[in-house]
Amino acid sequence: MSAPRLKLDAFTPYRIVALGRRMSEALGAAYRNEGISIPEWRVMAAVAQAPSVAARDVVAVTPMDKMAVSRAVAALERKGLIEREQRRDRRVSTLKLTAKGETLFERIAAIALRYEDSLLQRLPPSTRKAFLDGLAALETVERAAE
Repeated sequence: MSAPRLKLDAFTPYRIVALGRRMSEALGAAYRNEGISIPEWRVMAAVAQAPSVAARDVVAVTPMDKMAVSRAVAALERKGLIEREQRRDRRVSTLKLTAKGETLFERIAAIALRYEDSLLQRLPPSTRKAFLDGLAALETVERAAE
């Protein structure tokens, strides 16, 4: 008896990644005129979650590797959107949005929230609830497996 054959278009992890990428690209197109890339937006959104955030924490909460985060941070610093603060422990610096970065974050966050609302509103309420509940359940079981 042979092993079941993987069908990529039916493989849940692939479908989630592919959908996420399409959604990310659609959202990126919605804020294209703001002058930042998708990785830069991800870093800004992560940094905006607290008054200051360590770069390693940005890596932990975004679907990006260390180098991608580092490049995005450097670009955002050059654009005057984030700044580094040295901590007592010189090996760790924290990132925070500048005033210019806060303004841009708020503008793009509004675009992102409208995009999410538009997407979810296309689902009937029961399907939307089932999707969000299922997503939360998958996140929970995946974290438990780590």
